[in-house]
Amino acid sequence: MSKVIVSENNTVERSSKIYLYLVCLVAALGGFLFGFDTAVISGTISLVKHDFNLNAVSEGWFVSCALLGCIMGVSLSGKLSDKYGRKIVLIISAMLFLASALGCMLSNSFTTLIVFRLIGGLGIGVASMVSPLYISEFSPSRLRGMMVSLYQLALTIGIVLAYFSNAYLARHTTDAFNSADINKIFSAEVWRGMLGIGALPAGIFLICLFFVPESPRWLLLKGQEQKAKEVLIKIDGIEAAEKEMDAFKALDKHNEDGSIKELFTPVYRRALWVGLLLPFLSQVCGINAVIYYGPRILEQAGFTLNSALGGQVTIGLVNVIFTFVAIFTIDKWGRRPLLFAGIGGAVISLLVIGALFALGETTGPWILIFILTFISCFAFSFGPVCWVVVGEIFPNAIRGKAMALATLSLWVGNFLVGQLTPLMLEALGSSWTFWLFALCCSPALWLTFKLIPETKGRSLESIEAYWKQVYNQGKSGN
Repeated sequence: MSKVIVSENNTVERSSKIYLYLVCLVAALGGFLFGFDTAVISGTISLVKHDFNLNAVSEGWFVSCALLGCIMGVSLSGKLSDKYGRKIVLIISAMLFLASALGCMLSNSFTTLIVFRLIGGLGIGVASMVSPLYISEFSPSRLRGMMVSLYQLALTIGIVLAYFSNAYLARHTTDAFNSADINKIFSAEVWRGMLGIGALPAGIFLICLFFVPESPRWLLLKGQEQKAKEVLIKIDGIEAAEKEMDAFKALDKHNEDGSIKELFTPVYRRALWVGLLLPFLSQVCGINAVIYYGPRILEQAGFTLNSALGGQVTIGLVNVIFTFVAIFTIDKWGRRPLLFAGIGGAVISLLVIGALFALGETTGPWILIFILTFISCFAFSFGPVCWVVVGEIFPNAIRGKAMALATLSLWVGNFLVGQLTPLMLEALGSSWTFWLFALCCSPALWLTFKLIPETKGRSLESIEAYWKQVYNQGKSGN
């Protein structure tokens, strides 16, 4: 009998990584759509501005209205995912992505375009919270950093493919189609094609989600132990599944009522500060200013629109390549070393970019080199590590609601950057805009040193127990 169990276990072990990767890759498609929808807007801004005769405020609204939708989506997703499950909420996000892409492509007025941008924002907000949450709960402790980083990798691939599709459509407009409507989408008003092409990955995401299981930790929270065990065995084998379930049962949960107010108790105060500040700082460092307004910034540096879009493709490729640094090192080196190295490099890069604009040294390659340096530093630190840490630090009973709060902080920062960047570029100029981003990025170094614990290799339950241990030690020290 024991031989049969061992044999079955070995079969599970051999197939577990394939199963794990496939499920996590499906969940990571939410990140792909997040990245695609975030970046595709960069190639459409000047075109939409021309077609609808937008001023600076309307231009900012066109970009940031989706971010407002994100804030609304995040606000709803935490409670919904804790109540109904991670899977069903991801399905809702895929449907929102699909509706937004088709609606933007076919919109007949600026108001309609804004409405469907808001719908897309709802989808991004939901996916940006639930996708990394699902992956974090689904992955074994020893691989969790890598698996959650796949979400960031998918996000960066979405960004770079948006750049490629924008650049291709901008350079290869054609009137060869027999249909006037299709010619309008892919030629006369090519921004429609840029926005509408997102319907394809959204449809794939929607279909694939029907074939993935529910999060095992959500199943445990709902008392569905047998279903949770079956999923855990497929992921990592019988022995590991039993350990995970024992750790979950052993965790003291008598003071946790599943309410978000638990997060505001002294025990989890430090986790709350990390969860609010790290995502917010990851946005106000200016990463999305480069993604949203990259063509405009490069045009100010002397590039033409087409070469600026080409520069954006280069930015996207660097973003993808350096995300692999995090994927292969985060579970080996840890979260904190990557944050220290990446944030420090980002601050220096932003200061140099601002100096180059101030000195007028923008016609050579240096401005692009340091923008790429900033992107690479973000890609192996802030980008993936933020999602990993936020997915790990909160207690099981309220992880969905807590992650929604943390992701809401991210989107508030993102909204501010999206809305204010064109005004800052106009009023302050490029140099002071980048110096301000450097100033906003710097506190993340203090946050990493003072508040963020190293969570490499720890189970989610042991991290939850760590906050209680620190709190109890503080009480006894007093």
